[in-house]
Amino acid sequence: MTFASPSVLLALLALPIVAWVYVLAQRRRRRYVLRYTAVPVLAGVLADGGVSRWRRHVPAALLLAALAALLVALAKPQTTVAVPVEKATVMLVTDASGSMRADDVSPTRLAAAQRAGRDFLGKVPKELQVGAVAFSDVPQSIAPPSTEREDVRSLIDGLIADGGTAAGDALQGALDALQDAGVGGANRPPAAIILLSDGATTTGADPVQIAREAGKRKIPVYTVALGTPDGVVDGGFGGGSIPVPPDPETMREISRVSGGKAYSVDDADQLSAVYENLGSRLGTKTEEREITAAFAGGGLILLLGAAAMGLRTMGRLP
Repeated sequence: MTFASPSVLLALLALPIVAWVYVLAQRRRRRYVLRYTAVPVLAGVLADGGVSRWRRHVPAALLLAALAALLVALAKPQTTVAVPVEKATVMLVTDASGSMRADDVSPTRLAAAQRAGRDFLGKVPKELQVGAVAFSDVPQSIAPPSTEREDVRSLIDGLIADGGTAAGDALQGALDALQDAGVGGANRPPAAIILLSDGATTTGADPVQIAREAGKRKIPVYTVALGTPDGVVDGGFGGGSIPVPPDPETMREISRVSGGKAYSVDDADQLSAVYENLGSRLGTKTEEREITAAFAGGGLILLLGAAAMGLRTMGRLP
């Protein structure tokens, strides 16, 4: 929490002095009663007004708390909140090449990516436009960005792991979809791409070059390198296993030249956490909002409480 007028908070230093003056006044009042009567019981009645000691001090305590709340309100407290960005757009670019059959990420790389994608769709702000690209040797299908989630969800659910890896062509397809939607770039609503891939590009355009173009358009690419160095897939009719390690170096370079951020994950929980984090970051922006009314209202309630308690217990205002 921050304050627009923090100097006002210096007045809070006076409250301990007020409390100490109150304590001294109560002691003096009690000594005065004891001095002018020889009856201890009568002294207690006159000093406390027939009210238990702790209840007698409640009105004063409430009054001090009210003053503190009102002083904080005068300092104009502000808090940082996340608010949806109007027409912000994210393209999910998901690798569906044959290496996604590897089970080094439980249950398989592809199943983990599908689950994370569905979680992402369920948790991002409704105002966020989401599109998707699925790719292997070529971009297989493209769902244009929209606030409706069904097309993207259907694309994710229908992924089948097969073929090679054309990450560059997939990124180009995502850029074209964003261009058609009129987002990304100067004086346009913000846009970003999340690229999930588990291996090196084997065909098509150079993904680093396409990412550099994305950076020029102010469209960051957040990359997720999925899998472990020990990942393998079945070699098919030839028998044996084929190593399918991820390519985090290229993914880091893609994110760097585009202005995004790179992640390397080797289990499904990490992947879901990355997607959740990106969903909250890309769909919202932080904004300072004044919360003076909350403190002013709290101070007023405490002030009324002090007055009510004073009249009820002592027959006077504190």
